[in-house]
Formats: sequence, structure tokens, C-alpha cells
Amino acid sequence: MAERTPLLVMAAGGTGGHMFPAQALAEIMLRRGWRVKLSTDARGARYVGGFPHSVEIEQVASASFARGGFLAKLAAPFRIAAGVLSMTLRFARDRPDVVVGFGGYPSIPALSAAVALKLPRMIHEQNGVLGRVNRIFAKRVDVMACGTWPTDLPEGVEGVHVGNPVRRAVKERAGAGYISPGLYPMSILVIGGSQGARILSDVVPPAIAALPMEAVKLLRVSHQARDEDGARVATFYAEHGVDAEVQPFFQDVPARMADAQLVISRSGASSVADISVIGRPSVLVPYAAAAGDHQMANAQALTEAGAAIRLPESKLTVETMSAAILAILDNPEGALQMSLAALKVARPDAAETLADLVEDLGNKDKADKEGAGHEGSGT
Repeated sequence: MAERTPLLVMAAGGTGGHMFPAQALAEIMLRRGWRVKLSTDARGARYVGGFPHSVEIEQVASASFARGGFLAKLAAPFRIAAGVLSMTLRFARDRPDVVVGFGGYPSIPALSAAVALKLPRMIHEQNGVLGRVNRIFAKRVDVMACGTWPTDLPEGVEGVHVGNPVRRAVKERAGAGYISPGLYPMSILVIGGSQGARILSDVVPPAIAALPMEAVKLLRVSHQARDEDGARVATFYAEHGVDAEVQPFFQDVPARMADAQLVISRSGASSVADISVIGRPSVLVPYAAAAGDHQMANAQALTEAGAAIRLPESKLTVETMSAAILAILDNPEGALQMSLAALKVARPDAAETLADLVEDLGNKDKADKEGAGHEGSGT
């Protein structure tokens, strides 16, 4: 009888920070001969375009207690319970060999079902501070994989530092040759993540416009802005003679990052991982409202390595941003050293390391079951 193909179920919430590491793991596990399913919600479904086509996408009922009005919050427990029941029935029909949660409320049903059915399970936490859902399940999983180190873990929970997996499109550009700033066309990439990007749309355009005109004429800006901010940002750039492309989401961020002399970004875990692996100087603006101030922790490694200028929101003005940009573009040798420093803190093999943990967990469970079977049969 042909051996059954092992099944990995990944559960991730609706932000790039959760979905991109899941995509990276899916790419590796498919190549290793596993079936892969992704459990997410409608928000997460916006990010599945880059996933390999053979990943089975399942939308599951879930809800957040942090969004919506009173009635939505009142209904949240019932939606989550419905999702847990649905996922438990699915797992009973098509039993996963390993379940991996990447955070966000949509990972509750899959992790809850895995606990109920005693399936091998693990969490990958991208940030230096555990998200709400991952903190709930931290003591109920077999492995806690950490993307940022050190990670603030509950007492009694041991973490394994694997780094944050990057997608194949990023890894293909790992250590891409860096062209230092100079008197020739230069590129700046501005990415704000899936939330809290408005402050970058408010501050970065006037900061770039305030640069010396000879520098402005050489710049090409790729600016990721929210839908509601896009038109005004594009208009501002045009009125100030800045060559800029403004979009709500760039599908080719890795290519644009590889071409950039400078990246201006929030310090979400996936963005920091991409910047490190490709190796680019950056100005990082941690999202002040992030739970546990985890974006400040995310930026720490790049900042301490001398690869990034960290600008807390409390110190962010047009003037400080303009000065930070100029400090990098006006110093070709320093910019090159920042690029090399970023590479030194990168973990380009994080996806492979995480995949090894998945396979080890699946194999251990298989061996335990086989051992129990032999004991039960008296052999």
C-alpha cells in the first residue's frame, strides 16, 4: 500500500507579518513532498496570491475582540466557537500530521482543534513580544519557534530561535549587490506594513521634498500607501517634482528592495527579515501602538548592528526624517557598511530551519504511535 502523504496545516491571521512566514514554510514543505493547507479568514485571503497554487486554502470562521462595535464583540466568542467546531470536524476527516500557528485570531480554531485531538502542534512567533493568541497557546504546544531573539516568553516556556522565514522571492535576492548612493539615479522604497502606515504617508513625502534639489532630481520613490491616502501622496510627490510610484500594495517588493539604495519602513517582523536578508540600509519607524511595543524590539538587531536608523514616533518629524535620509544618501561608504551590517544579522535559512522542526515533530509523533502500537500488540 502506498505510504500516505504527510499533511501540514498552517493557521495564520490576516496580516503580512503572519502570512509571509507561512508562505515561506509552505514553499519548503511542498518541495519536501508534504501536502499543505492554509487556514485563514477573509482578511488573510487577501495575501494568498503569492502562495504556491497547490496549497489548499480554507477560510474559517473567526473574530477579533479588538475590532468592530459592541454587537460584533458580543458575537466574537460564538464565531470563534463555530470555527473551532468546524476545524475539529475537518481534522477528524483529514488528520494533519502537524499543525503550525503563526498568530492572529484566525489561528484559534486550528490550534484549538489540534489541542482537542492531541495532534502535534507548534507556534511560530515573528515578534519579540508574543501576540495575544500565541500567548494563550504558548503552554499548549510542543514547540515554540521564535523569529526575533530574545523573545519575551511566559515562564516555563522554552523557545527555539529560528529567525523569520522569508519568501522564495526574497531569498532569491539574498545579499544582492548593493550600489552605494551617488550622482546617478537612486531608488527609495517606502513600505508601511498592513497597518499604521499613515504616518509615513504624512511625513516621508515632505521629508523627501525637503532634500537638496540635486538629490531630489536623482530619486525614484516607490511608496506603499493606504487606499485612502494614495491620491494625496501621489499628488504631493508630483507637485514637488519627485518621481514616485504610489500603490496600496506592491507585489514585487523583493525586487524593488533589491534595487533600492534606501528602505524606509515600519519595523514589522517580516519587513525587518526581508531588509536583513537582501541587505539594505534602512530608516525604521516602529509602530507605537503595536502590542507590547514589539516593533521597537524588532528593530533592535538592525539598529545595534549599525544597519538601520531607528526613529521612534515620538521623535518623528519631517526634519528628523529628512536628516536621516540625507545621512544615508550623502554617505556612500557608510551606506555600504549599513548594507553589509544588515546581512550579518540575517537568517536566510529560517524557513528551512522551521521546516526541519515541523518534520522532526511529525516524525516523533509517528514513532511514538508506532511504539505504542507495538506495546499494545504485545511484541
